[in-house]
Amino acid sequence: MRLSPASRFRGRFTLPGDKSLSHRLAILGALAEGETRIGNFSTAADCNSTLRCLKELGVEVRGSGRAVDVEGLGPAGLRGASGSLDVGNSGSTIRMLAGVLAGRPFRSVLTGDASIRRRPMERVAEPLRAMGAAVTTRDGAPPVTIEGGALRGITWRLPVASAQVKTAVLLAGLQADGITAVTEPSQSRDHTERLLPAFGVPLERSGTTVSLRGGTRLTPLTMEVPGDVSSAAFLVVAALILPDSWIHVENVLLNPARTAFIAVLRKMGGHVETGVRREEPEPVGWIEARTSRLRGVSVGAETVPALIDEVPALAVAATRAEGTFTVSGAGELRVKESDRIAALAEGLRAMGARVEERPDGLAIDGGLPLRGARVRAHGDHRIAMALSVAALTARGDSHVEDAECASVSFPEFYAFLERGIAGDRGRRG
Repeated sequence: MRLSPASRFRGRFTLPGDKSLSHRLAILGALAEGETRIGNFSTAADCNSTLRCLKELGVEVRGSGRAVDVEGLGPAGLRGASGSLDVGNSGSTIRMLAGVLAGRPFRSVLTGDASIRRRPMERVAEPLRAMGAAVTTRDGAPPVTIEGGALRGITWRLPVASAQVKTAVLLAGLQADGITAVTEPSQSRDHTERLLPAFGVPLERSGTTVSLRGGTRLTPLTMEVPGDVSSAAFLVVAALILPDSWIHVENVLLNPARTAFIAVLRKMGGHVETGVRREEPEPVGWIEARTSRLRGVSVGAETVPALIDEVPALAVAATRAEGTFTVSGAGELRVKESDRIAALAEGLRAMGARVEERPDGLAIDGGLPLRGARVRAHGDHRIAMALSVAALTARGDSHVEDAECASVSFPEFYAFLERGIAGDRGRRG
């Protein structure tokens, strides 16, 4: 993808459905008994991977465009796939489905692309083994083979906060005998905890512990998925760092566990406003952002779990800030679709930024002019989008290799960039 410098970024946007919610709604709909109707389902390739795997497990999935109907027959309605389940690039799919399949009395093999086959899976496998499933990995990574069956509830403490692992254990717990409780060292995304009661499953929450009793029948629901707030982060940063810019994002997810990046941008001096229009089962509303003079801040380990997907966008904002921006406690970024710490450092340095790569984070000295360069996305959608936004502020053209991988989470990203660069003649404020 070839990108030229932009003079401004303006527009009103409504985004495709949130990826995290779409995954969970499809999986919970498959475990419910009856038709779950999902509007504004994510267009991300990752979420299509979840639907494809559910179909291979015997779930009827109907839909056109962003409207998806899932006909659930309860956990007992799932059947073994004829071959391996290919999750593509989706870490959410492989981890969450592992929890589902641990409770089913058949053999399943979960695998994916080259990136997925490097992702750590033992943190999921260990609690599922403790519940009674036979789970094997290849040197701790996919393919993952699961011989499922009768499960027992457990009390499990996660060593690292992870919404995906927490969800896998809870999905297994739905099928287990007794109570399953999961405790995290800090709060991760709580979409599963919000959605399970909407499907009729009682939960108990105390601090960072969530527990449920197995055997509850899930009831189907109808839900419109709000826009993906992690995708919105890249548009917000573009509006903050380009001159004479302003955006309004409507009908976007505003779950507090997903908006920590907004708090960081405000701390940096960013003019970012939000408003909630409805609260249940997820807060939904709007975001506005406009050109701002930013300053560097420090982001510590206590904040990182709530903005792990937005660190690439924040790193780009940091290049335009005064002073030094640091992030620590973000070692998880090294085991995402790419080593995001190394990929960000490589790409931003190529564009002239001063970046110090650290074992668990980055330090970026802002304010240096960026220059156009040829940079690599390393097959990582968030790196592709981050470097593309950085390119809008550079002097000269930039080339982002493997930019098409943005479709993993936000297929419309480059079309939205073009709209914003063209500007919104209806701008107000």
